[in-house]
Amino acid sequence: MAQPKLGVVLMNLGGPTSEPATKTFLYNLFRDEDIIKLGGGAAQTALAKLISSLRYKKIAAKYRDINGCPKGCTGNATCANRRNKVVSDCCSPINGLTELQRRTLEKALKAELPGFDVKVYTAMRYWIPFAPDVMRQMVEDGVDHAVLLPLYPHFSWTTTGSSFRDWEQSRRLLATEGTTPAWQEYTVKSYHLQPDYLTALNHRIDEALAAFSPEERAKVHLVFTAHGTPLAEVASGDPYTAQIVETVEAIMDLRGRTENHWVSYQSRVGPAKWTQPNTVDLVFRLLDYGVKHLLLVPVAFVTDHIETLHELGMELPEEIEESGRHVEKMAVTKGLNDQPDFIRALVSEVKTRIAHVPAG
Repeated sequence: MAQPKLGVVLMNLGGPTSEPATKTFLYNLFRDEDIIKLGGGAAQTALAKLISSLRYKKIAAKYRDINGCPKGCTGNATCANRRNKVVSDCCSPINGLTELQRRTLEKALKAELPGFDVKVYTAMRYWIPFAPDVMRQMVEDGVDHAVLLPLYPHFSWTTTGSSFRDWEQSRRLLATEGTTPAWQEYTVKSYHLQPDYLTALNHRIDEALAAFSPEERAKVHLVFTAHGTPLAEVASGDPYTAQIVETVEAIMDLRGRTENHWVSYQSRVGPAKWTQPNTVDLVFRLLDYGVKHLLLVPVAFVTDHIETLHELGMELPEEIEESGRHVEKMAVTKGLNDQPDFIRALVSEVKTRIAHVPAG
């Protein structure tokens, strides 16, 4: 009996690989009607062109600060920098780190599922490789069973939902080309309380706290920070914010609730009201109240990128200094990336979805 071919699709945000790519990346981002709800069409396209044209140089400068490939491309095989042997000075770390997650997960799944012919793919939402190309490759590879596995532990219509919608649009696109994927498909919607995921986050906190002296640790406040969402999304029933709180409460249970902790939201844009408190505002308030030792925990970001490395690691300290405030010691936990417990969490999610499938 031949081994069934299992394709696992890691879905992530993606990131630009050069300054010109930053403009295209931003256009793709703001063209997404799940991000800015204009219903698509000409108005959305015009707005996306305007925003990307006005902002891309400023955003590209931030990617230069955290360039993920200083010695050569570490991203997916589809990356133009990799194909052309270009060393970029403006590449998002999310590309190489997602590729590291893909390779690590594939190796782990091959060991855990010897009865399957396993291949892990990456489908980025706003940069290459895009979903239609991934789907075409999976058809060519003869995949029998597909698991869609977003690198978003918490479900939101603006992240996981957008990736799923993009996947379905890709299926319709392939149908116009005369191609219909024949595999059985399974989706992972969220895993914000998955035990290994929680353990991975807990270990990252312990690793970061190890850099504080015992005296400092007694003073540390944990600030869990997640990407904010417009309050209109919360009101519409989006479960993301509630799942963030559930994750934080579960982690603090694991830790015996011995530390002071807070939940905040970052990366707000535009005039709409967003989830509160804002991370910068909360940090300022804690400093004003005399808290001088902080550990920022990016609870919803499993792959280091601009929100963790630049927004928290570089911009926040600068904003503190510019405000005239003082912090004795502040650190940011490392992203989960290829942390072993996190990879085990992803393996478990895959195995759960295909538990009923006979192996070869």
